[in-house]
Amino acid sequence: MTLAIFDLDHTLLNGDSDYLWGQFLSKHGHVDARQYEKENQRFYDEYVAGTLDIFEFLEFSLAPLSQMEMNELSRLHQQFMDEYIQPIITNKSRALIQKHTDNGDSLLIITATNLFITGPIAKELGIEHILATEPEIINNRYTGKVSGTPCFREGKVERLKDWLKETGGNLANSCFYSDSHNDLPLLEMVTKPVAVDPDDTLRTHAEMKGWEIMSLID
Repeated sequence: MTLAIFDLDHTLLNGDSDYLWGQFLSKHGHVDARQYEKENQRFYDEYVAGTLDIFEFLEFSLAPLSQMEMNELSRLHQQFMDEYIQPIITNKSRALIQKHTDNGDSLLIITATNLFITGPIAKELGIEHILATEPEIINNRYTGKVSGTPCFREGKVERLKDWLKETGGNLANSCFYSDSHNDLPLLEMVTKPVAVDPDDTLRTHAEMKGWEIMSLID
């Protein structure tokens, strides 16, 4: 079965779910808005520039999860989906997912954004399999720490290799859709790398390599 792999933020979504979760928390008074938005923007800029310290970012981004009960987080996430995520799921993204589903491909989202945020988004998109950064949970409560290898840059490659071993899958005839130069390690591994609304660095690399470049923005 052919594996179709998708990045999430700025690929299947016309926006960044991790950044928007921070905006949502600030808007509804769950964090100190001024300080949180300042740091949220700093980390996002560092991600775009390719200089992000993923562990520093995760310490920041996972902290609010540790301050709330699971049922409250679940309620907030549904509100977040309605306010911020549904509007940035494009028709072209849904059509691409349907195309691969109709082809009988196995679909996988692989994203640096943590599983609390992205798990429900994958379900909304109808994609069964997801590899995401895992927040640590102890006694049914988030600790604010990360569990295992963050699913970021070379970490995506490591997590994917582990998943393929567990599932007995392989990358024969595989494709990977991404917008970011941060995903070059994984793009170089698949049979068909596809640059989706790419950043400048990825676009230059894709043009040099002769990779397909496409847009999923309606």
